[in-house]
Amino acid sequence: MASQSAAEILAKQRLSLSPINLEVDQRPADEGEAYDLQGEVNAVLAKTRLGMASGHKIGCTTPVMQKFLGIENPCAGQVFSNTVLTGTGIISRAAYRKLGVECEIVVEIGKDIEPQRRSNTRRTLSAHVGAVMVGIEIVDDRYSDYRSLGACTLIADNFFNAGCVLGAPVRNWQKLDLSALTGHMRINDSEVGRGTGAMVMGHPFEALAWLANSRSTRDQGLRRGEFVFLGSLVETKWLNAGDRVAIEVEGLGTASLSVTA
Repeated sequence: MASQSAAEILAKQRLSLSPINLEVDQRPADEGEAYDLQGEVNAVLAKTRLGMASGHKIGCTTPVMQKFLGIENPCAGQVFSNTVLTGTGIISRAAYRKLGVECEIVVEIGKDIEPQRRSNTRRTLSAHVGAVMVGIEIVDDRYSDYRSLGACTLIADNFFNAGCVLGAPVRNWQKLDLSALTGHMRINDSEVGRGTGAMVMGHPFEALAWLANSRSTRDQGLRRGEFVFLGSLVETKWLNAGDRVAIEVEGLGTASLSVTA
């Protein structure tokens, strides 16, 4: 089982911007232990300036990100309430170790998704989606060498997440073909990447189904009002002070972020 000391170490390293590391004997041995440790870490962090977890992120749902990170399967983390921005965000470069951003399609849960014995599918879950929106995931590479740490330790640390910017919720999303939508990212007015919803496991809701099924194995659901980042349409882009980021997904709108010193 994951130890509380490992949770305290990861929480302290996150809050101090120290490089994330665990001794080999403290690292989770498999994904089950990884998510157990993540839960312990998040219970510690919920009592800090980050606040309670209010949403979820899924990493490695697209070929571009699997290749970028060298990880073949999706991995989930949580997002803390006091790191959530809306519309146009402003953050300080000094608050991060290695600051990056991703362009994503996000869902808002409109109806509780309870743990299920049967597998959820994208079609059964569509009735639980209250809104769809764009989102900038803010990531922070606080790892000396994330490949040597392994995916399980990254999961325990919420898989790079350091916050987000949410666009305006689109509640009449049902007529949109989410797999066909194109999203793009611009930094300082230059396009740096684009992708389609189909890159996310064939359809963005396939990622939602993966998360719901993964959490069901731990007797956990998804609650009304929570949001879920479904995976980046573009490779992670790293930022410096003074950078301006804008993303847009056709039919879903825009979100932006400015980085101060």
